[in-house]
Amino acid sequence: MALAVTSNFAGKAAGGYIHAALKEAKSLDYLTQLNNVRYKSNIQSAANTGFVRNATCDFTENGTLTLTEKVLEVKPLQINIDLCKKTLVDSWESLEMTGAYGNPPASFEDFVISYMGGIIADATETGVWQDDNGNGELTTGFLSAAVGLLLPGVDGTVIQSSASGAYTAANIIANMQTLTADMAANVPAILHKEDTHIYMNSKTYAMYISAVSTLGYVNAYNMNGDYEPVFEGYRLAVCPGMNDNEMVAAQKSNMYFGTDLVSDFGTTGTGPRITIMDMSALNGSDNLRCVARYSGAVQTGVGADIVRQS
Repeated sequence: MALAVTSNFAGKAAGGYIHAALKEAKSLDYLTQLNNVRYKSNIQSAANTGFVRNATCDFTENGTLTLTEKVLEVKPLQINIDLCKKTLVDSWESLEMTGAYGNPPASFEDFVISYMGGIIADATETGVWQDDNGNGELTTGFLSAAVGLLLPGVDGTVIQSSASGAYTAANIIANMQTLTADMAANVPAILHKEDTHIYMNSKTYAMYISAVSTLGYVNAYNMNGDYEPVFEGYRLAVCPGMNDNEMVAAQKSNMYFGTDLVSDFGTTGTGPRITIMDMSALNGSDNLRCVARYSGAVQTGVGADIVRQS
């Protein structure tokens, strides 16, 4: 049985089903999604030299077009668990009602689907950036220690930016300025692209908000409405799964997330299909079986157009 209940049940439910806060897969909002990747997908990049020349009356071929590619290979993942209905009924499910004028509570099946969806989102958010240790993560993440804290494929062309030290509210703005200076020096072509972002985790972003608040600019960073976080004109992508003390500057169109079927993650953000099966009619047990299958992987396009700071 995959369900363990800790309860102080004494005849009345103290509240609904709860679970610890889970990170949403927010990084997918700032990545280019490749759907219907059954196994592998080739990401092609083109570079040219010497195409433009002074005009003449003759046709004279000039220049070279070079095509390179990286491989994105999705990793299949799953959730398989059995949940005993009796355990919940004995604890509090039979009394979980909202009163005569309230709506009935969500079914246990709805809760399980919602909770499992949250677990998948949490694992995906972390896996996009961090290590694959073989226990249910995606493939090697963008900032995986398994590849020397470079991006996938140990891409030596990724620009490396050095932080002054571990991020704090006191030094975060200086470190972000170092990052943008390295962008200007090494990848000026992406500076004014619409999809250029500075990627950071929630902790780093909180330090940044604290820093601008200390400087007296708190009113410029209203958390309500349609506020879009920016730094000196660059959009900030707040990705909870990123490592501490690291930032990445890149275009969304140069950072890829691939998945198997459109229904896995898709553009609607509905996530993988999660199935709940009542096993009582099949084997006489009092179990609910929860099944989910999905896939995912990340890859970059042109490493030389990415700046990573640590």
